[in-house]
Amino acid sequence: MFKFPNFRDLLAGIVSHDMSVDLGTSSTLVFVEGKGIVLNQPSVVAIEKKTGVAIAVGDEAKKMLGRTPDEIQAVRPMKDGVIADFEICEEMLRNFIKMAMKQRSLVKPRVIVCVPSGITEVEKRAVRDSAEHAGAREVFLLAEPIAAAIGVGLPVESAVGSMVIDIGGGTTEIAVIALSGIVSNTSIRTAGDEMDEAIVEYLRKTYNVLIGEQTAEEIKIRIGSAFPVEENREMEVKGKDLVSGIPRAVKVRSDQIREALREPVNLIVQAVKRALEQTPPELAADIVDNGIVMTGGGSLLKGLDALLREETNLPISVAENPRECIVMGAGRVLENASHYEKVIMPSRKE
Repeated sequence: MFKFPNFRDLLAGIVSHDMSVDLGTSSTLVFVEGKGIVLNQPSVVAIEKKTGVAIAVGDEAKKMLGRTPDEIQAVRPMKDGVIADFEICEEMLRNFIKMAMKQRSLVKPRVIVCVPSGITEVEKRAVRDSAEHAGAREVFLLAEPIAAAIGVGLPVESAVGSMVIDIGGGTTEIAVIALSGIVSNTSIRTAGDEMDEAIVEYLRKTYNVLIGEQTAEEIKIRIGSAFPVEENREMEVKGKDLVSGIPRAVKVRSDQIREALREPVNLIVQAVKRALEQTPPELAADIVDNGIVMTGGGSLLKGLDALLREETNLPISVAENPRECIVMGAGRVLENASHYEKVIMPSRKE
């Protein structure tokens, strides 16, 4: 039977829609307090070149990548985990916040934005300004590895060390966390995007065929791997012949794609080893006992966990729903701010 909402619930709904945002290089997720994840969209904006007006954002804009006429440009405003195009990022955030809120509210939302741990002060200011101009009342920043660890359910506030490897679109973050802080961390700008670029380059060199980034991503998901974990598989790939300029189809095997991905995967392995070398002995002992958790979309590359297990001799597992760990962790911080007060860093104006 239909019930009218009580006045307090109604007021809460129209007064505030506090939210957390995982502003990623490849996708953006939004968590709204009391509602959970309400938005998961590609970080892409299609703009009309003449006017600079956004004509599509998210899924609709991603469909246009590599397919636009001269007067329209599909842009990814995030690069290597940070803002590459301030104005377009602001427009994208404004649209995503509007989509997440769904209804008008009397008060602008407070927003927690997740950022790479290796972000500079200038980049922090750019994130804060973008979120404020997009409609946030107050902006707080949260390091992605801590958000990922909280999202997985690791005890970040305890003295026991927890280690997280977060592989996103633009960055790989490897951090050891204890007592609500990052004790040691390694952040490299090698992740999913670089894997896609490596596949594009391999097909260009091996077959003289040029493919787009969306095709490269599809190859990576379907037959890409970091470790020989299954039988060799084939996939037909369509692209443009660089000699004749005519469209052409070639067949590629999973072992070839593994070879193509060798360099970016090796950079991630070396970064993990570096992070382990920097870890204090007491926390290293905790990691031996508790293992390492992998999060982020890049951790879904087949066999990457097996390769890291072989290289480190440590127990390594991939989190459930790894793409959602960061925004879920930030959502828990949002809903229990007093408990996680130490991990939130307000981004203040100079």
